[in-house]
Amino acid sequence: MEHCFGSVVVVLISALLVHVHESDSYVRADIDLDDCDLFRGSWIRDEAYPLYNTSSCSFIEKEFDCQANGRPDTLYLKYKWKPDGCHLPKFDGESMLRKLKGRKILFVGDSLSLNQWQSFTCMLHAAEYNVSVILSRNGFLVDVVKERVGRVLKLDSIQNGNAWKGYDILIFNTWHWWLHKASKQPWDYIEEGGKMVKDMDRLIAFKKGITTWANWVDSNINSAITQVFFQGISPTHYNGEEWNELESTTCAEQTEPVSGSSYPGGSPPAVAVVKEVLRKMRTPVGLLDVTTLSQLRRDGHPSIYGFRGGRGNDCSHWCLPGVPDTWNELLFALIGSQVTNKI
Repeated sequence: MEHCFGSVVVVLISALLVHVHESDSYVRADIDLDDCDLFRGSWIRDEAYPLYNTSSCSFIEKEFDCQANGRPDTLYLKYKWKPDGCHLPKFDGESMLRKLKGRKILFVGDSLSLNQWQSFTCMLHAAEYNVSVILSRNGFLVDVVKERVGRVLKLDSIQNGNAWKGYDILIFNTWHWWLHKASKQPWDYIEEGGKMVKDMDRLIAFKKGITTWANWVDSNINSAITQVFFQGISPTHYNGEEWNELESTTCAEQTEPVSGSSYPGGSPPAVAVVKEVLRKMRTPVGLLDVTTLSQLRRDGHPSIYGFRGGRGNDCSHWCLPGVPDTWNELLFALIGSQVTNKI
């Protein structure tokens, strides 16, 4: 299901060109981002959701189409994110397309980027504009290279970054694969500074990897031309103790979000690493700090209604329509704003 090393898979959607007003540029949210933290709030019921259905969008892969896979409940489709102290602008796909006219947008990352890219294309499919939305599957951002000894994760090499140049908007994501071990580990050795090791503390490796990415952005991106976003850490729900239930409880059969605006289990340690690295960058990068709001959505995963049906329990990816739609609503609110998230 996951392809995150070797040759990069790129999917391009080129819509038809129609006339729009030349004055339209980047979208600006009708909220004051200086006074509103979009990423703190709670989930509320809203009958206007979902924003699309899978029957009218061909981009969603079967493993994320939970309704088609037999999920019996539908309440999880009806939640809107409500930030504290302000309102998330109402989504208007046609207006967004007008304001993105002529732009090239690239999502770079693992299967969570795939989740978000599929959501993005489905949310904007209703009208036809000259907007290119491209997905590059890359689980680590840094290079994974096949060598004589095997597959090598190179923490200080980012040659694949050459393919990221020339875009108007870049949205990066990584973390999902850094903790995988045994047969799910897509590399055999880790290399840094010419030295190769069999393994190392994964959080340390992650920090080294995204520091290499940050240095690449600072060296290669002109922020007057290209907006850069980092998709925050997407959580999993395999341990019910995180939301005050039994440890053996998972996302399976969860039908409602965790109530309130805070998550009992706290943030994954990778969140602090991302914020530390972004703080030190010269290039302004918008952090889509979606961890907490996504942690509250224990009900949003495919669980047994995913890739393997009743033989598996996917509590790491997301049903579509679903939580990644909110990630994109937040992204739309930030695109064009000169304010990056306070880190």
